[in-house]
Amino acid sequence: MSDTVVKENKMGVMPIPKLLISMSLPMVVSMLVQALYNIVDSMFVAQLNEAALTAVSLAFPVQNLMIAVASGTGVGINALLSRSLGEKKLDDANKIAANGVFLALISAVVFAVLGLFGSRLFFALQTDDAQIIEYGTQYMSVITIASIFIFLQITYERLLQSTGKTIFNMITQGTGAIINIILDPIMIFGWFGFPAMGVTGAAVATVTGQCIAVLLGVFFHNKYNKEITVKARGFKPNGQTIKNIYKIGVPSIIMQSIGSLTTFAMNNILLMFSSTAATVFGVYFKLQSFIFMPVFGLTNGMIPIVAYNYGARNKKRIYDTLKLSIYIAVGIMLIGVAVFQLFPATLLLLFDASEHMLAIGVPALRAISLSFVFAGFCIVSSSMFQALGNGVYSLIMSACRQLLVIIPVAYIFAITLGLDAVWYSYPIAEIVSVVICIVLLKRIMSQKLKHLED
Repeated sequence: MSDTVVKENKMGVMPIPKLLISMSLPMVVSMLVQALYNIVDSMFVAQLNEAALTAVSLAFPVQNLMIAVASGTGVGINALLSRSLGEKKLDDANKIAANGVFLALISAVVFAVLGLFGSRLFFALQTDDAQIIEYGTQYMSVITIASIFIFLQITYERLLQSTGKTIFNMITQGTGAIINIILDPIMIFGWFGFPAMGVTGAAVATVTGQCIAVLLGVFFHNKYNKEITVKARGFKPNGQTIKNIYKIGVPSIIMQSIGSLTTFAMNNILLMFSSTAATVFGVYFKLQSFIFMPVFGLTNGMIPIVAYNYGARNKKRIYDTLKLSIYIAVGIMLIGVAVFQLFPATLLLLFDASEHMLAIGVPALRAISLSFVFAGFCIVSSSMFQALGNGVYSLIMSACRQLLVIIPVAYIFAITLGLDAVWYSYPIAEIVSVVICIVLLKRIMSQKLKHLED
């Protein structure tokens, strides 16, 4: 069996540029499709009215929290799996995979309960607009009660990713997103005999796409992922394995959850000015995903390469992967800066922006996009920390950036300088993050890589 792993696994032998591109490109494409469906989803919702778009924007922190828990757990699964495969410990790899699926199911149950009983309260805490509360409750109830699909989708993607089979992730994510895009107008506006469900239709389209992605992910794993076996029969949760998954994954979960808290806090700061300001912020997140998702796709390909070669004790391949990832990430972000600086009004008009929304949104997009280049370097550094099993460094960086800089600076600017100044909290935070990243990156290289073989 070990011979099969050595023969099939390319992460220890393929040239780094070719390996990183071959592993990342499918993820980049699938995440671009994901970003496209996020934008199209909001474009259709915007055609209902601005209150509907605001409601979906205010629901974003909850969606982000679910993805944080699923992806953070996936980081732990991915890093441990890749390391175990690099060390040729196949039984450990199977145990990690089975316990990862178990954790996905438990997480989905928790969010279903929270969504069922807490959706209306969540929106009532942010606004007293009855229409926004009603739209938001409808949307959030569906996406949380059916959260099992997003948790299983991300988990099975990580199982395929850990063995280098990212092409299947492109197929699962891409298919799910395309189905979502097709179903959006049908379910929102009631085409082809379907009932017009409005905002609820957008949520149902989303979870339907996720369901199809899960079915494909399970199929591809069972048929092609021969290095890892997940069996329900005779399964018992393993406390040590779960502990090891969360040892790496919890800092990532907390780090991404901080993003949800930051978004929630920013929404409330912006609601001090108007609901349109919060809508602009939600639209910004949809738009920036088209820039950030390719970088996340890059790092999703990078993490198993680094983790595998760390297990195989190959320092040069780790360094080469890191350097190339930074160059590509910064390049992508430079393109993003140019687009946001040159065409902010065009981007906002995709969402039926009013003159008031344009007046707020154009300076907002130009100000926030100044942070992109710094963010590219920080995202790659954070992924490096996770791949080497030190997610706490990622947590430190994220907490400093968001809790100690973005929220306080945004609030101070809001009460002293006005709305246009609030957006500059993002580039200020990213500059702080770069400094922290450089310090932590030097430290982890000294601790983890210094004694590996050249």
